[in-house]
Amino acid sequence: MPNNAADMDFEALLKQYDYTFKKGDIVKGTVCGYDTTGVSVDIGAKNIAIVPLYEVSAQRGTSPEEVLKKGEEYEFLITQDADDDGRFVLSYKRVHMAYIWLELEKAKQSDETIAAPVIQVVKGGVIVDISGLQGFVPQGQIYTGNPPVKVGDKLELKILTVDKKQNNLILSNKKVYESSIEESRKNVLSQVEVGQIVKGEVVRLTDFGVFVNVGGLDCLLPLSQLSWKWVEHPSDLLSVGQVIDAEIIDIDTKKNRISLSLKNLEPDPWENAAKEFQEGMVTDGLVTRIKNFGAFVEVKKGVEALLPQNCLEAYQKNTGKELKTGDSIKVKIIKFNSKDRRISLDLAE
Repeated sequence: MPNNAADMDFEALLKQYDYTFKKGDIVKGTVCGYDTTGVSVDIGAKNIAIVPLYEVSAQRGTSPEEVLKKGEEYEFLITQDADDDGRFVLSYKRVHMAYIWLELEKAKQSDETIAAPVIQVVKGGVIVDISGLQGFVPQGQIYTGNPPVKVGDKLELKILTVDKKQNNLILSNKKVYESSIEESRKNVLSQVEVGQIVKGEVVRLTDFGVFVNVGGLDCLLPLSQLSWKWVEHPSDLLSVGQVIDAEIIDIDTKKNRISLSLKNLEPDPWENAAKEFQEGMVTDGLVTRIKNFGAFVEVKKGVEALLPQNCLEAYQKNTGKELKTGDSIKVKIIKFNSKDRRISLDLAE
Protein backbone atom coordinates (compact mmCIF):
# COMPACT_ATOMS: atom_id res chain seq x y z
CA MET A 1 0.00 0.00 0.00
CA PRO A 2 1.50 3.44 -0.87
CA ASN A 3 2.89 5.54 1.92
CA ASN A 4 0.61 8.42 1.07
CA ALA A 5 -2.05 6.43 2.94
CA ALA A 6 -0.38 7.92 6.00
CA ASP A 7 -2.31 11.05 5.04
CA MET A 8 -5.05 9.42 7.01
CA ASP A 9 -5.04 10.62 10.59
CA PHE A 10 -4.39 7.35 12.40
CA GLU A 11 -4.45 9.09 15.75
CA ALA A 12 -7.93 10.44 15.05
CA LEU A 13 -9.04 6.99 13.94
CA LEU A 14 -7.84 5.42 17.18
CA LYS A 15 -9.56 8.07 19.26
CA GLN A 16 -12.86 7.06 17.68
CA TYR A 17 -12.57 3.73 19.43
CA ASP A 18 -10.94 3.29 22.81
CA TYR A 19 -10.53 -0.47 22.82
CA THR A 20 -9.83 -0.47 26.52
CA PHE A 21 -13.62 -0.95 26.51
CA LYS A 22 -15.49 -3.40 24.31
CA LYS A 23 -18.78 -5.22 23.98
CA GLY A 24 -19.20 -7.85 26.68
CA ASP A 25 -17.11 -6.03 29.28
CA ILE A 26 -18.39 -5.42 32.79
CA VAL A 27 -17.53 -1.83 33.67
CA LYS A 28 -18.11 0.49 36.58
CA GLY A 29 -19.70 3.84 35.84
CA THR A 30 -21.15 6.87 37.57
CA VAL A 31 -24.68 8.02 36.77
CA CYS A 32 -24.63 11.55 35.26
CA GLY A 33 -28.23 12.28 34.33
CA TYR A 34 -31.49 11.24 32.68
CA ASP A 35 -33.45 12.06 29.55
CA THR A 36 -36.24 10.56 27.46
CA THR A 37 -33.90 7.96 25.91
CA GLY A 38 -32.36 6.63 29.09
CA VAL A 39 -29.64 7.18 31.68
CA SER A 40 -26.28 8.83 30.97
CA VAL A 41 -23.28 7.15 32.57
CA ASP A 42 -19.61 8.12 32.80
CA ILE A 43 -17.48 4.97 32.39
CA GLY A 44 -14.24 6.84 31.77
CA ALA A 45 -14.47 6.58 28.00
CA LYS A 46 -14.20 9.47 25.55
CA ASN A 47 -17.91 10.18 25.62
CA ILE A 48 -20.75 9.58 28.04
CA ALA A 49 -22.35 6.12 27.65
CA ILE A 50 -26.12 5.53 27.62
CA VAL A 51 -28.35 2.97 29.34
CA PRO A 52 -31.61 2.76 27.33
CA LEU A 53 -34.77 2.81 29.46
CA TYR A 54 -35.48 -0.85 28.65
CA GLU A 55 -32.02 -1.83 29.97
CA VAL A 56 -32.42 -0.10 33.35
CA SER A 57 -34.65 -2.50 35.28
CA ALA A 58 -37.04 -5.43 34.92
CA GLN A 59 -38.88 -4.41 38.07
CA ARG A 60 -42.33 -3.00 37.38
CA GLY A 61 -43.32 0.44 38.59
CA THR A 62 -39.78 1.76 39.05
CA SER A 63 -38.35 4.88 37.44
CA PRO A 64 -34.74 5.17 36.21
CA GLU A 65 -34.10 7.69 39.00
CA GLU A 66 -35.13 5.11 41.60
CA VAL A 67 -32.96 2.34 40.19
CA LEU A 68 -29.85 4.32 39.23
CA LYS A 69 -29.15 7.21 41.58
CA LYS A 70 -27.38 10.25 40.14
CA GLY A 71 -23.78 10.45 41.31
CA GLU A 72 -23.73 6.78 42.38
CA GLU A 73 -21.44 4.13 40.87
CA TYR A 74 -22.81 0.85 39.48
CA GLU A 75 -21.73 -2.11 37.37
CA PHE A 76 -22.86 -2.23 33.73
CA LEU A 77 -22.58 -4.58 30.77
CA ILE A 78 -21.43 -3.03 27.47
CA THR A 79 -24.05 -4.28 24.96
CA GLN A 80 -22.87 -2.30 21.94
CA ASP A 81 -19.41 -1.10 20.94
CA ALA A 82 -18.88 2.63 20.54
CA ASP A 83 -20.79 4.18 17.65
CA ASP A 84 -19.38 6.76 15.26
CA ASP A 85 -19.69 9.37 18.00
CA GLY A 86 -17.73 7.20 20.45
CA ARG A 87 -20.75 6.46 22.63
CA PHE A 88 -21.22 3.01 24.19
CA VAL A 89 -24.59 1.40 24.97
CA LEU A 90 -24.90 -0.24 28.40
CA SER A 91 -27.22 -2.49 30.36
CA TYR A 92 -27.69 -2.39 34.12
CA LYS A 93 -30.61 -4.82 34.03
CA ARG A 94 -28.66 -7.73 32.54
CA VAL A 95 -25.87 -7.61 35.11
CA HIS A 96 -28.36 -7.20 37.93
CA MET A 97 -30.56 -10.05 36.67
CA ALA A 98 -27.59 -12.36 36.16
CA TYR A 99 -26.65 -11.86 39.78
CA ILE A 100 -30.26 -12.44 40.87
CA TRP A 101 -30.54 -15.74 38.96
CA LEU A 102 -27.21 -16.88 40.31
CA GLU A 103 -28.21 -15.96 43.85
CA LEU A 104 -31.47 -17.89 43.45
CA GLU A 105 -29.63 -20.98 42.17
CA LYS A 106 -27.26 -20.74 45.10
CA ALA A 107 -30.14 -20.19 47.52
CA LYS A 108 -31.85 -23.36 46.28
CA GLN A 109 -28.69 -25.42 46.72
CA SER A 110 -28.26 -24.03 50.24
CA ASP A 111 -31.96 -24.20 51.16
CA GLU A 112 -31.76 -20.47 51.86
CA THR A 113 -34.86 -18.58 52.90
CA ILE A 114 -35.77 -15.46 50.90
CA ALA A 115 -38.46 -12.81 51.36
CA ALA A 116 -40.59 -11.50 48.48
CA PRO A 117 -43.76 -9.40 48.18
CA VAL A 118 -46.93 -10.73 46.56
CA ILE A 119 -47.71 -8.75 43.40
CA GLN A 120 -50.65 -10.78 42.08
CA VAL A 121 -53.10 -13.40 43.29
CA VAL A 122 -53.89 -15.87 40.50
CA LYS A 123 -55.77 -19.12 40.11
CA GLY A 124 -53.77 -21.82 41.85
CA GLY A 125 -51.44 -19.55 43.82
CA VAL A 126 -49.70 -16.17 43.95
CA ILE A 127 -47.03 -14.32 41.98
CA VAL A 128 -44.16 -12.78 43.94
CA ASP A 129 -41.48 -10.31 42.86
CA ILE A 130 -37.80 -10.94 43.53
CA SER A 131 -35.83 -7.90 42.36
CA GLY A 132 -37.65 -7.86 39.03
CA LEU A 133 -38.00 -11.62 38.61
CA GLN A 134 -41.47 -13.10 38.97
CA GLY A 135 -41.85 -16.33 40.92
CA PHE A 136 -44.88 -18.56 41.40
CA VAL A 137 -45.99 -19.91 44.77
CA PRO A 138 -48.58 -22.69 44.27
CA GLN A 139 -51.58 -22.61 46.56
CA GLY A 140 -50.48 -25.91 48.08
CA GLN A 141 -47.17 -24.32 49.06
CA ILE A 142 -48.71 -21.34 50.87
CA TYR A 143 -49.12 -21.52 54.62
CA THR A 144 -52.88 -21.59 55.18
CA GLY A 145 -53.06 -18.83 57.73
CA ASN A 146 -55.81 -16.38 58.48
CA PRO A 147 -56.39 -13.90 56.86
CA PRO A 148 -55.55 -15.26 53.36
CA VAL A 149 -52.51 -13.98 51.45
CA LYS A 150 -53.13 -10.76 49.53
CA VAL A 151 -51.21 -8.39 47.25
CA GLY A 152 -48.56 -6.51 49.20
CA ASP A 153 -47.91 -9.27 51.74
CA LYS A 154 -44.27 -10.24 52.14
CA LEU A 155 -43.68 -13.99 52.22
CA GLU A 156 -40.74 -15.96 53.57
CA LEU A 157 -39.94 -18.48 50.86
CA LYS A 158 -37.83 -21.46 49.94
CA ILE A 159 -37.00 -22.22 46.29
CA LEU A 160 -38.39 -25.42 44.82
CA THR A 161 -37.45 -24.91 41.14
CA VAL A 162 -35.14 -22.39 39.51
CA ASP A 163 -34.57 -22.60 35.74
CA LYS A 164 -33.18 -19.49 34.07
CA LYS A 165 -33.43 -20.92 30.53
CA GLN A 166 -37.16 -21.58 30.95
CA ASN A 167 -37.64 -18.44 33.07
CA ASN A 168 -39.21 -20.75 35.65
CA LEU A 169 -39.13 -19.94 39.36
CA ILE A 170 -41.34 -21.88 41.77
CA LEU A 171 -41.24 -21.28 45.52
CA SER A 172 -42.70 -22.57 48.76
CA ASN A 173 -43.96 -20.59 51.76
CA LYS A 174 -44.20 -23.75 53.86
CA LYS A 175 -40.62 -24.96 53.91
CA VAL A 176 -38.92 -21.97 55.47
CA TYR A 177 -35.99 -22.08 57.83
CA GLU A 178 -33.00 -20.06 59.03
CA SER A 179 -30.03 -19.82 56.68
CA SER A 180 -26.37 -19.25 57.42
CA ILE A 181 -25.33 -18.24 53.90
CA GLU A 182 -24.91 -14.54 54.77
CA GLU A 183 -22.59 -15.38 57.64
CA SER A 184 -20.53 -17.56 55.31
CA ARG A 185 -20.12 -14.68 52.85
CA LYS A 186 -19.03 -12.26 55.55
CA ASN A 187 -16.50 -14.87 56.64
CA VAL A 188 -14.93 -15.03 53.19
CA LEU A 189 -14.87 -11.23 52.79
CA SER A 190 -13.12 -10.80 56.12
CA GLN A 191 -10.33 -13.18 55.13
CA VAL A 192 -9.38 -11.90 51.67
CA GLU A 193 -7.75 -8.78 50.19
CA VAL A 194 -7.06 -7.26 46.77
CA GLY A 195 -4.04 -8.91 45.14
CA GLN A 196 -4.55 -12.22 46.93
CA ILE A 197 -4.50 -15.45 44.89
CA VAL A 198 -7.50 -17.64 45.71
CA LYS A 199 -8.69 -21.06 44.56
CA GLY A 200 -12.27 -21.50 43.39
CA GLU A 201 -14.63 -23.67 41.37
CA VAL A 202 -16.25 -22.49 38.14
CA VAL A 203 -20.00 -22.66 38.77
CA ARG A 204 -21.44 -20.77 35.80
CA LEU A 205 -20.43 -19.41 32.37
CA THR A 206 -22.11 -16.33 30.88
CA ASP A 207 -21.50 -14.25 27.78
CA PHE A 208 -19.83 -11.57 29.89
CA GLY A 209 -17.77 -13.67 32.27
CA VAL A 210 -17.49 -16.55 34.71
CA PHE A 211 -18.85 -17.00 38.22
CA VAL A 212 -16.33 -18.74 40.48
CA ASN A 213 -17.23 -20.10 43.92
CA VAL A 214 -14.58 -19.13 46.47
CA GLY A 215 -15.28 -20.49 49.94
CA GLY A 216 -19.04 -20.33 49.41
CA LEU A 217 -19.08 -16.87 47.80
CA ASP A 218 -19.68 -16.60 44.04
CA CYS A 219 -17.19 -14.16 42.53
CA LEU A 220 -17.22 -12.65 39.03
CA LEU A 221 -14.36 -13.27 36.62
CA PRO A 222 -15.15 -10.83 33.75
CA LEU A 223 -14.59 -11.85 30.14
CA SER A 224 -11.92 -9.15 29.78
CA GLN A 225 -9.97 -10.64 32.70
CA LEU A 226 -9.77 -14.19 31.33
CA SER A 227 -6.72 -13.74 29.13
CA TRP A 228 -4.44 -11.16 27.51
CA LYS A 229 -5.55 -12.75 24.26
CA TRP A 230 -8.99 -12.01 22.78
CA VAL A 231 -11.57 -14.51 24.07
CA GLU A 232 -14.91 -14.86 22.28
CA HIS A 233 -16.67 -16.79 25.08
CA PRO A 234 -15.57 -18.15 28.50
CA SER A 235 -16.29 -21.71 27.32
CA ASP A 236 -13.27 -21.36 25.01
CA LEU A 237 -11.05 -21.52 28.12
CA LEU A 238 -13.03 -22.83 31.08
CA SER A 239 -15.76 -25.34 31.97
CA VAL A 240 -18.23 -25.69 34.85
CA GLY A 241 -16.73 -27.69 37.71
CA GLN A 242 -13.15 -26.71 36.86
CA VAL A 243 -11.02 -25.57 39.83
CA ILE A 244 -8.82 -22.55 39.09
CA ASP A 245 -6.50 -20.06 40.78
CA ALA A 246 -7.34 -16.38 40.27
CA GLU A 247 -6.27 -13.00 41.63
CA ILE A 248 -8.68 -10.76 43.54
CA ILE A 249 -8.82 -7.37 41.81
CA ASP A 250 -11.80 -5.79 43.59
CA ILE A 251 -13.80 -6.31 46.79
CA ASP A 252 -17.21 -4.69 47.35
CA THR A 253 -18.10 -5.31 51.00
CA LYS A 254 -21.44 -3.48 50.68
CA LYS A 255 -22.70 -5.86 48.00
CA ASN A 256 -20.70 -8.90 49.14
CA ARG A 257 -19.02 -9.17 45.75
CA ILE A 258 -15.50 -10.03 44.67
CA SER A 259 -14.06 -9.54 41.17
CA LEU A 260 -11.29 -11.82 39.92
CA SER A 261 -8.63 -11.90 37.22
CA LEU A 262 -7.05 -14.90 35.51
CA LYS A 263 -4.85 -12.97 33.11
CA ASN A 264 -3.03 -11.20 35.97
CA LEU A 265 -1.39 -14.54 36.76
CA GLU A 266 0.32 -14.46 33.36
CA PRO A 267 3.10 -12.07 32.22
CA ASP A 268 1.79 -8.90 30.58
CA PRO A 269 2.72 -9.25 26.87
CA TRP A 270 2.74 -5.47 26.45
CA GLU A 271 5.70 -5.13 28.82
CA ASN A 272 8.07 -6.64 26.26
CA ALA A 273 6.24 -5.40 23.17
CA ALA A 274 8.15 -2.08 23.20
CA LYS A 275 11.44 -4.00 22.98
CA GLU A 276 10.26 -6.14 20.08
CA PHE A 277 8.44 -3.61 17.89
CA GLN A 278 9.46 -0.28 16.41
CA GLU A 279 7.66 2.09 14.10
CA GLY A 280 8.36 1.25 10.48
CA MET A 281 9.06 -2.44 10.97
CA VAL A 282 7.20 -5.16 9.08
CA THR A 283 5.84 -8.16 10.94
CA ASP A 284 3.42 -11.06 10.58
CA GLY A 285 -0.01 -10.78 12.15
CA LEU A 286 -3.18 -12.79 12.71
CA VAL A 287 -6.59 -11.18 12.16
CA THR A 288 -8.64 -11.70 15.36
CA ARG A 289 -11.63 -9.40 14.84
CA ILE A 290 -13.25 -7.43 12.03
CA LYS A 291 -15.07 -4.18 12.88
CA ASN A 292 -16.72 -1.51 10.75
CA PHE A 293 -13.73 0.79 11.32
CA GLY A 294 -11.01 -1.79 10.66
CA ALA A 295 -9.51 -5.07 11.81
CA PHE A 296 -7.68 -6.08 14.96
CA VAL A 297 -4.48 -7.95 14.20
CA GLU A 298 -2.54 -9.94 16.79
CA VAL A 299 1.15 -9.13 16.20
CA LYS A 300 2.28 -10.97 19.35
CA LYS A 301 0.36 -13.30 21.65
CA GLY A 302 -1.95 -11.02 23.65
CA VAL A 303 -0.97 -7.86 21.72
CA GLU A 304 -3.51 -6.55 19.21
CA ALA A 305 -3.04 -3.68 16.77
CA LEU A 306 -5.50 -1.79 14.57
CA LEU A 307 -5.52 -2.07 10.78
CA PRO A 308 -7.85 0.72 9.50
CA GLN A 309 -10.83 0.12 7.23
CA ASN A 310 -9.19 1.78 4.23
CA CYS A 311 -6.42 -0.84 4.41
CA LEU A 312 -9.00 -3.63 4.36
CA GLU A 313 -10.50 -2.08 1.25
CA ALA A 314 -7.03 -1.77 -0.34
CA TYR A 315 -6.27 -5.41 0.51
CA GLN A 316 -9.46 -6.57 -1.20
CA LYS A 317 -8.74 -4.40 -4.23
CA ASN A 318 -5.15 -5.67 -4.56
CA THR A 319 -5.80 -9.36 -3.86
CA GLY A 320 -9.38 -9.78 -5.01
CA LYS A 321 -10.39 -11.33 -1.71
CA GLU A 322 -11.81 -10.05 1.54
CA LEU A 323 -9.71 -10.15 4.71
CA LYS A 324 -11.31 -12.42 7.32
CA THR A 325 -10.86 -13.46 10.93
CA GLY A 326 -8.12 -16.10 11.16
CA ASP A 327 -6.20 -14.81 8.13
CA SER A 328 -2.44 -14.28 8.39
CA ILE A 329 -1.14 -11.03 6.95
CA LYS A 330 2.05 -9.00 6.74
CA VAL A 331 1.67 -5.55 8.26
CA LYS A 332 3.77 -2.47 8.85
CA ILE A 333 3.79 -0.70 12.23
CA ILE A 334 2.95 2.96 11.66
CA LYS A 335 2.53 4.19 15.22
CA PHE A 336 3.36 2.51 18.53
CA ASN A 337 2.25 3.84 21.90
CA SER A 338 3.24 1.34 24.59
CA LYS A 339 1.93 3.54 27.39
CA ASP A 340 -1.63 3.55 26.01
CA ARG A 341 -1.21 0.03 24.57
CA ARG A 342 -2.04 1.12 21.06
CA ILE A 343 -0.50 0.16 17.77
CA SER A 344 -1.70 1.36 14.37
CA LEU A 345 -0.88 -0.59 11.24
CA ASP A 346 -0.64 -0.33 7.49
CA LEU A 347 -0.38 -3.06 4.89
CA ALA A 348 3.21 -4.11 4.21
CA GLU A 349 4.34 -3.02 0.77
